[in-house]
Amino acid sequence: MAVVDARPIIAAGEEPFGTIMAAAGALAEDEELVVLAPFEPVPLEGVLSAQGFVYEVAELGGGDWRVTFRREG
Repeated sequence: MAVVDARPIIAAGEEPFGTIMAAAGALAEDEELVVLAPFEPVPLEGVLSAQGFVYEVAELGGGDWRVTFRREG
């Protein structure tokens, strides 16, 4: 499993998209990617869905979200 905590990246005023996409691209077939974010990353869900990922979303409270991505199939 790979985990990308986008919260400190976003808090620093940076864009975590490249980091997340690199992590997704490095996943083995049966691995999951967990993204932690200060909001539900709906655009990211769409991008990775288009690349064959399914996802589960959990609101963690305090505005934080966890999205777990895995390859469909």
